[in-house]
Amino acid sequence: MDERVEKWLHDIQMAIDEINSFFDNGKRDFFSFRQNIMCKRAVERNLEIIGEAINRILAKCPDIQIKDARKIINLRNQVIHSYDNISDENIWAIIINHLPILQEDITFLMSSHSEQRS
Repeated sequence: MDERVEKWLHDIQMAIDEINSFFDNGKRDFFSFRQNIMCKRAVERNLEIIGEAINRILAKCPDIQIKDARKIINLRNQVIHSYDNISDENIWAIIINHLPILQEDITFLMSSHSEQRS
């Protein structure tokens, strides 16, 4: 695996970890999230990073399998270019339903890469 791809996978993992750290107290409450503008913007920024990293990975290695990669890239574009159409409910659904799946994919890709190095 290309070193840049490895770096981008690491960037995705760090962004996911950071999003998860915003809810370290174990309490994932939509209404608290909705009221916390700083948390919402930080989550959106991390989703931008994730989408950009996946975009770069697919440009470099189109055969890499990341579930819903195109949707993730489209979300990144929406956050950047159509920020006024982003709903808190949509972002929350991504945090709760889709981020854990992405984390599994990234963990698998990173571990399979480290096994290839051994």
